[in-house]
Amino acid sequence: MGGEVDSYVSPDDWIAGLAALPLIDGPGIGFHYGHSTDLLGLLLARIEEAPLGEILKRRIFDPLGMQDTGFTVPREKRDRRAGMYGFDEAGRLIKRLTATGHSTLPERPEDMKYEGGGGGLWSTLDDYLAFARIFVGAGAVDGVRLLRPETLTLMTSNHLTERQRGSASLLSSGHGFGLGVAVVLDPEKADPIICGGGGGSVGWPGAWGGWWQANPRDNSVLIFLAHNMVELNQFAQGIGFGVFDSILRFQSLASSLPR
Repeated sequence: MGGEVDSYVSPDDWIAGLAALPLIDGPGIGFHYGHSTDLLGLLLARIEEAPLGEILKRRIFDPLGMQDTGFTVPREKRDRRAGMYGFDEAGRLIKRLTATGHSTLPERPEDMKYEGGGGGLWSTLDDYLAFARIFVGAGAVDGVRLLRPETLTLMTSNHLTERQRGSASLLSSGHGFGLGVAVVLDPEKADPIICGGGGGSVGWPGAWGGWWQANPRDNSVLIFLAHNMVELNQFAQGIGFGVFDSILRFQSLASSLPR
């Protein structure tokens, strides 16, 4: 099925490969991090008979003024790209050309056919802030409405059973999961690295140092762009943890603001 983000497999072959895999659980029994959102992106492309990138541009990016978001970066803008970093065996900071696990290519080809809904977009801080504000604006940003309030409520409500939440390795006991976002159910038990804030806050962590969350109760948005890829064995040694203190400090500041 190719890499987790950059796949050289065509959409038709990718879907066939996914369909051939066995299920981990019966439908509705567990909750696992998987390729469901990638599949949704490919289905959207089939339904609209257009590449997913074009659909997202027309429906989301252009209405919100997100001019620097897409699956590829134009050549004239590539000098603006931030690098990805990690640590060597001695714990020293190094620059990476690709993500770990062969999940990305050194450079995504401009003619790449695979555009998965689960990841792979390039963006900027300003563009992502415009997107995240949807979740504190009841589905609208600066007068531009992308979602009806009732649709946003559906998206940001927990849809997991207690049994499913118990099997979700990426969620803490204080979290539920909506339609593509983690939802804070119990602020005291919610792991802020996944998504913190008051009850009803939403967000999701990125594998390579990009985190975001939105808290509709205090109207705050956190976007955290570390571009810092840490191996699991390095985490076990305490390497790379210091940068996450910024998240905890933000949570504390946001919760202390007058309502």
